[in-house]
Amino acid sequence: MKELVELAVEEILPHRPPFLFVSRIISLEVGKSAVTEFDVPPDLPLFQGHFPGEPILPGVIILEMLAQSGGLSLLASDEYRGKIAYLAAVDAARFRRPVRPGDTIRAESKILSVRRGVGRAEGKAYVNGEEVASATIVFVVQN
Repeated sequence: MKELVELAVEEILPHRPPFLFVSRIISLEVGKSAVTEFDVPPDLPLFQGHFPGEPILPGVIILEMLAQSGGLSLLASDEYRGKIAYLAAVDAARFRRPVRPGDTIRAESKILSVRRGVGRAEGKAYVNGEEVASATIVFVVQN
């Protein structure tokens, strides 16, 4: 497991900047769970319009970070390495407090099930130990 944690995020995920929302892997249990972090750049262009004078990270970006975190766990496996996990649905999303420029988000994702390439993952996001969002992510792995 330690060997995979030391891999670069880009060796596992197909995402690339500016749409890569994982800065580092904290822990990874292949096919089961992942803990990742994303350092929210203070100069992220999204903040210019969301919202002027009151910048907060859009909730959809937090959901994407949760999906990418779960994807790391799945795509690190031999069975799915090199494939793409497409976001298919988001269930029971909840946002508890805003994420601001300069925050570091910690995502904890757990794979609940994978059957015939369709899976579900549970994700929670935290800033400074306080939960900021949670959701169940549904994904489809390319053939």
